Amino acid sequence: MVSQCFLQIFLLMITIFQISSAARNLNELVQDQSQLLHYHNGPLLYGKISVNLIWYGNFKPSQKAIITDFFTSISSPISQTNQPSVSAWWKTTEKYYHLTSNKKSTRLSLSLSKQILDENYSLGKSLTNKNLIELASKGDQRDSINVVLTSADVAVERFCMDRCGSHGSASSSAKPVKGKNVKFAYIWVGNSETQCPGQCAWPFHQPIYGPQSPPLVAPNNDVGLDGMVINLAGLLAGTATNPFGNGYFQGPAEAPLEAASACPGVYGKGAYPGYAGDLLVDSTTGASYNAHGDNGRKYLLPALYDPSTSSCSTLV
Repeated sequence: MVSQCFLQIFLLMITIFQISSAARNLNELVQDQSQLLHYHNGPLLYGKISVNLIWYGNFKPSQKAIITDFFTSISSPISQTNQPSVSAWWKTTEKYYHLTSNKKSTRLSLSLSKQILDENYSLGKSLTNKNLIELASKGDQRDSINVVLTSADVAVERFCMDRCGSHGSASSSAKPVKGKNVKFAYIWVGNSETQCPGQCAWPFHQPIYGPQSPPLVAPNNDVGLDGMVINLAGLLAGTATNPFGNGYFQGPAEAPLEAASACPGVYGKGAYPGYAGDLLVDSTTGASYNAHGDNGRKYLLPALYDPSTSSCSTLV
């Protein structure tokens, strides 16, 4: 399954740096899109799940608002106005739940909960994976997703080398349930604005590999944060459908293709390597986007693999 042309190689490079949790070989990245992501019979997140944000480093209030509005947009009612919407994008993840035999796994409701500030860089400005779990542990550890967000001046292990963020699970310090240790899900995403925007903030920055097309205007006028939203959205979809490493994915468990990473570099119809697709454009700012959110926000969100059609689903 090795790439046969330069354009396909670029597509693979975008995959490596966007919505990826580990390095992958080229022959592990090219997948048959007609094949359904395989369900490995593990538990999915269901019921009411709170999202806790751990802000590590220096974030402006305006930057925090971009992220918090994204999360509140997920649970906003879908209306005929301001379509396509973030909540309509999120509905695709529900299709995975309908495929399981677990009756409890039919409904997932996310709500923004605590926000924890670590503006003094308590663990320094160079973090390891162990540090990320330590930070994630500061949030609630039951019925929660803890999201660690690192600012542009924080280096993280393998950040910009083969990942823009990651998701996983860790053992909780909570009391065991029925003799079993409780696990909680977490996500980490870094701000790549100064370290590697060509890798982790494409298409809002010139790519460092492949076809060179002009960068798009970021919908919230912040290349780093709009790039974070793209990666955060993909990792959130991966967390919902594969929270503990035994849900829906293809390939090796340590480097899986998931709901978003199975559709690399695709944001609108007609996408091809180096081209994000036919997107909506704000008539005033010239910004490109594909989803409306709360408080008048606009976002660019990755395509999700639709298990009902065995294809990548785009909002536009």
